[in-house]
Amino acid sequence: MELDHLALAAPTLDEASEAIESALGVAMQPGGQHQMFATHNRLLGLEGGLYLEAIAIDPNAPDPGRARWFDLDSFQGPPRLCNWICRTSDLGATLDQMPDGAGNVVQLSRGDLRWRMAVPDSGRLPYDNLFPALIQWQGALHPASMLAPSGCALRRLLVTHPEADSLRALLPLVGSRVEFETGPAALMAEFDTPHGVRVLT
Repeated sequence: MELDHLALAAPTLDEASEAIESALGVAMQPGGQHQMFATHNRLLGLEGGLYLEAIAIDPNAPDPGRARWFDLDSFQGPPRLCNWICRTSDLGATLDQMPDGAGNVVQLSRGDLRWRMAVPDSGRLPYDNLFPALIQWQGALHPASMLAPSGCALRRLLVTHPEADSLRALLPLVGSRVEFETGPAALMAEFDTPHGVRVLT
């Protein structure tokens, strides 16, 4: 299991994109729509095969008839990092080792991209939604390889939670820049950018 990307949510996609652009000083790139969850996104490529996703409910899409992923149905307040996503080569086997509520496998696509993702029926992940969403990409395509270089790189992702030790013990992360700290539930990401070190929360 390794870190794949980070997601920042807001009431609207413009607000999510503007929050990232203001914090990092670089422009977001086009993304697309996710019909199954009635959401849409924009993306930012990061060094090392990672990327950053701005995501929000798509107001022009029909009701999906199910809870949206990333707990977006309950989102309130200003734009903020809402989830981190880890990839695995065998989603089913990985889920067997994860706690209840880590999600059920859903088959998804956007354009030429194909992937499987674990999405809870409620849309909300364990550990106050700070358990990572799990993804398995199918085929050779990955969003990071399709994005123009931004000059940004993730220095570290800090996951803060009252049960940080338990969360850390569940996640055998490879080549990770993820750190865990005991405290109120929150995410903080630190980036190297063309404008120096910048932070997203």
